[in-house]
Amino acid sequence: MKRLNVGLLVVAFVLSLFAGRLVQLQTIESGKYTEQAMKQRLQKITLPAVRGDISDAQGNPLAMTVEARAIFADPYIIKPDRRQAIVSALAPTLGLDPAQVMKQISTPGSRFVYLAHGVRPEQARLVLSWKFLGIGTLPEYRRQYPNDSLAAGVIGFVNRAGQGAAGLESSMNGRLAGRDGSQQVEISPEGQHIPMGEDQKRPPVPGRGLRLTLMRDIQFKAQQAIEKQVKASGARSGSVVVMDPRNGQLLAMASAPGYDPNNYAKSRSSAWGSPLVQEAYEPGSTGKVVTAAAVMEKGGVRPDTPFTVPDRIRRYDRVFHDSHPHPVERLTFAGVLATSSNVGTIMASERIDQNTLYSFLRDFGFGERTGVGLPAETAGQLSPPSKWSGTDRYPIAFGQTVSVNALQMASVYATIANGGVRVAPNLISGTTGEDGSFTPSAAPERRQVVSAETARQIRDMLEGVTTKEGTAPKAQIPGYRVAGKTGTAEIVNPRCGCYRGGGFTASFTGFAPADDPQLVVQVVLQAPSGAATMVAMRRLPSSRT
Repeated sequence: MKRLNVGLLVVAFVLSLFAGRLVQLQTIESGKYTEQAMKQRLQKITLPAVRGDISDAQGNPLAMTVEARAIFADPYIIKPDRRQAIVSALAPTLGLDPAQVMKQISTPGSRFVYLAHGVRPEQARLVLSWKFLGIGTLPEYRRQYPNDSLAAGVIGFVNRAGQGAAGLESSMNGRLAGRDGSQQVEISPEGQHIPMGEDQKRPPVPGRGLRLTLMRDIQFKAQQAIEKQVKASGARSGSVVVMDPRNGQLLAMASAPGYDPNNYAKSRSSAWGSPLVQEAYEPGSTGKVVTAAAVMEKGGVRPDTPFTVPDRIRRYDRVFHDSHPHPVERLTFAGVLATSSNVGTIMASERIDQNTLYSFLRDFGFGERTGVGLPAETAGQLSPPSKWSGTDRYPIAFGQTVSVNALQMASVYATIANGGVRVAPNLISGTTGEDGSFTPSAAPERRQVVSAETARQIRDMLEGVTTKEGTAPKAQIPGYRVAGKTGTAEIVNPRCGCYRGGGFTASFTGFAPADDPQLVVQVVLQAPSGAATMVAMRRLPSSRT
């Protein structure tokens, strides 16, 4: 009997401990554990904003947002023996790293983790059809580029994290992306999401769209042409700018080689940028129009001003050459430009001082970014006269020892074509709202760089370049008067900091009709290697043409 009483006392003591603990959990510490339980069940999910579209000048889509799904996991309810099956199914289907997926779905205590974003709806339906406990989907959006590689260097792409990673998608990401919202949800024991009240929801703010000045059909033709010419010439790369000189609008910005932003990961990262603004090169003889404008405005030179031009000239310790040997010639200044004489250009440039030449280069946009809105734009290289050596002014006069990007050079010729008025190049005509409303961009800056008369005379002189006596007879177009200028310049070899073995840049800038310019076209080929270009290269040891 005594033993029984002792046993009953022990049982009573243990039960009293349990009862006390129950009282503690249900009363004294109930709030604490209720809060912890609620935290395990509650999750904050992102409500993605709709990214603004990018369209051409006529509203044709260049980049658009389409419906997609996010794939998520609830590691808490995924049984350990099912993890490998989930990884083996999801990783190859969604292009994910198997080790990373395994790590994510094995996270201790986690109730929510994203596995993939931007999944196509049909892929998401396939994932759901497998009925893995702890794997679900949420609605979101993905970026699509309906024209594949068209204008990819300008538009760029959105990466898997949903951020613009190149082109306008990167530089204008803040405007395009909008602001994501969020919502508090409760996760049931079966992994289902139960939305909380409206006060637990912050709606997303959609991004604004961009309407560009590009015209899809012109862009397509320009891109087709430059791809063909890069292939034919064996060039490292090439680019084309088509610009309206009257308002500075860029109608085409094409480059090759390109890439497909829908599959950007399959291309080299070096192809993601736009060489039109990111690559600096010496303009060569296309830069002679700035010297021409300067000497005609400030040096008293006219198109019919005569010059006695040898094929070489010494200035201080340097000898400068024309592109090929020739006897002493009597040329007008118009003839100097038409035949692209370096020596004649140097002689004309001596009618002004180096500060005047520098001032005109700056006025035409050398040494400053165009501000067109694309990332990583180079300003090129233009040192002030205080840093010029004794002979720098002479090669600068014919396009050497300075560098520009292709868009800067196109703007120079647009200024001449537009009666001497420089209109800043512009690519974005405005933004569009979710309701389709359009807000135009601010008008581009305009300034008079040279007089209308000087611009007209230079236009006439550049028309002579495209005649049989000039350097660009192949630029003629039946039925149109065409003006323009060729340029060839050596590329600096980064291994030695010299011109040996670096190849060269071939370019042409022109506009038409010459008497009433509507379009400016700038073409650049970097390091072409065809037989015809090799002939031109052999002329370059001491000159630019």
